Amino acid sequence: MTWTFPLVAELLSLHGLAVMVGLLIYVLASHALKQRRHPAAAVGWVMVMVLLPYVGLPLYLLFGTRKLVHSGNHPPLAAPAGNIRGEGAWARKLAAAMGQPPVAEYANLRIHADGAQAQRALWEVIDSAERELVVCTFILGNDEFGDALVARLVSRARAGVRVRFMLDGVGRWIGGYRNFNAMKAAGVHVGLFVPLLHSPLRGRTNLRDHRKIVVADGARLWCGGRNLAAEYFTGSAAQKPWQDLTFDLQGALARQAGELFERDWTFATGLPPADIAHADPAPAEPFGQVIASGPDQSDDTVHALLVAGCFNARHRIIAATPYFVPDEVLLMALTQAAWRGVAVDLILPRRSNHLMADHVRHRALRDLAAAGGRVWFVPYMNHAKAIVIDDMLALAGSLNLDSRSLFLNYEMMIAFYAGEDVRRFAGWLETQREKATLYEPHVPGLMRELSEGLVLWLGFQL
Repeated sequence: MTWTFPLVAELLSLHGLAVMVGLLIYVLASHALKQRRHPAAAVGWVMVMVLLPYVGLPLYLLFGTRKLVHSGNHPPLAAPAGNIRGEGAWARKLAAAMGQPPVAEYANLRIHADGAQAQRALWEVIDSAERELVVCTFILGNDEFGDALVARLVSRARAGVRVRFMLDGVGRWIGGYRNFNAMKAAGVHVGLFVPLLHSPLRGRTNLRDHRKIVVADGARLWCGGRNLAAEYFTGSAAQKPWQDLTFDLQGALARQAGELFERDWTFATGLPPADIAHADPAPAEPFGQVIASGPDQSDDTVHALLVAGCFNARHRIIAATPYFVPDEVLLMALTQAAWRGVAVDLILPRRSNHLMADHVRHRALRDLAAAGGRVWFVPYMNHAKAIVIDDMLALAGSLNLDSRSLFLNYEMMIAFYAGEDVRRFAGWLETQREKATLYEPHVPGLMRELSEGLVLWLGFQL
């Protein structure tokens, strides 16, 4: 047994070397790439590097990058901040400082009351395309709705329209695997955003494209929270329809969303970008703005707007999200708004389709309720994503109020600034709240506290 101690010492030495190499790579890469991380994520990576460096280092090299642009490199201001005036100017100034595109005018905004109306509007936008149609989604259902959508895209392609369809590489499997050969043969251009098997130069597997964009001829936009599957619209024999929020509009704002699609398409396919440069005149009211969030942005844009919105709110904040797992900064901003007397209302499904998110959300919900915020549970799956702050800002689109959506996914929200339309979104949210019951927090036991903390730590998307 005399060989045991030298062998153990050698193994410990090799383990220590692996730990040092892993931590050194982690620190140098985080510093060089300016990867700002949630403390839970940072602690998680360090613990994995120390305990299992042989597993942790390969995982970090595959999944550790959160931003694909340097966080310290801000693009030029989208608009001169000093020229921005009026109600809610803080939001437009902040968006400009983070390099978001300038506001653009729109017309004929329709907020869809239910899935049937959303489907009719989607078919209208698709069928209206005469030259160019772009579609981006996280999930395409392998179901009756998905079949109908594919048939419409094929029909427009055969009519001479240039049709491009982009699907997230992981979402392709979530909605049910579909073969695209028939679509391609009909002339539809199909792109997969970071497939499961891909070169690491083409993006990170844990950074998913969650944006929902449909643009016809650069002039009509359909977007929001709905994926392109049956449960998001009218349901099926096996699945009741979910409640969700989508809308459509016309005007320069639609082209702005199309420009975001162009950048994503170039990243996903490697094809050269189209010429998307436009010089629009100063927009007339009403106007809105595409707010892109994700690894392609230097800053956590929507998160920054939400935090700033909480501190600028004077009367009310009302929001709907299917999952509520905010970081500490956003939760603090919401609770402080409630402390100041701002009416904070949060609408959630009583049970969502993610049990872990439902379990851990109570820690944040208890804090919000203790500060005076009101949490409302609707008795159905509500997949809508929208936030309204006073009468000065409405944000609607694809982003959930959880850490994956806020910090990792590619997301798109539309910021609306016209008071009349902001109130229309608030009215849609109020309609949902009228169907809800008020959440009553309970003091958690020790096991509940431990299980919430453990799931939050282990489940945080690194």
